Order: sequence, then C-alpha cells, then structure tokens
Amino acid sequence: MANQINRLYKAVLEAKDADPASSRTAQLLHAGRGKIGKEVAEEAIEVALEAIQKHRDPVVQRSADLLFNLTILWASIEVAPKHVWKEMNRRVRLFGIAEKLTKPRGVPKPRRKLQPPQPRMPRRG
Repeated sequence: MANQINRLYKAVLEAKDADPASSRTAQLLHAGRGKIGKEVAEEAIEVALEAIQKHRDPVVQRSADLLFNLTILWASIEVAPKHVWKEMNRRVRLFGIAEKLTKPRGVPKPRRKLQPPQPRMPRRG
C-alpha cells in the first residue's frame, strides 16, 4: 500500500501547478487547505458511518476516497508519505516495547477524583 500512496503522492504533486479545470486534484489544491480539510473530514465521517452499519463495500470505497483526499492534504502542507510512515514505525516500536513490559495483574487502576464544579462569577455587563 505504501508504494501506491507514494505514487499517488507524486501524481498529486504534479497537479499542484496544473490548471484547476484539468482535474479534481488540481481544483482542490487551488481551493486551499480549508476545502481539502473539509473533504478529508467528510470522507472520514462517511467511512465511520458506513462501518457502523457494517457496509463493507462502501467502507472500502470511502476509505479509498479518504486516502486520496488525505494525500492531497499532505501535499498541500509538504508532508510526504515517508514522514507518516516514519511516525507509524515509531509507534509500532513503542507498542512493541509496551507489550513486553510486565504489567501488574489484579491491581485495579487508580481512579481519578472528579473535582466539584467551581462556582461561576456573574458577568458584569
């Protein structure tokens, strides 16, 4: 999958200087990060909603849309896929270490005490 996203990222970079009328990618890049971010958020919500309903095929389709739009967002702020893969690898190493650490068994986790709400001062107006 990394190779496919790397290829997609390169294609997105090529669209940065293209005429917005030539492709949806160029159109989004010229519209700016606000529009791209909105597209990413919409696709993420659609993936989640389809997954909740256990609609496998739409989850696959919307996930592809999400990855596409996420790649455009990365390109708009000069985040290359290699930066994301590096962070993912770092987390894998951390999780691997965390799983190997001995964990006390039978000891309940301490609960945080909830603080009572602080009284609010009336606004002067």
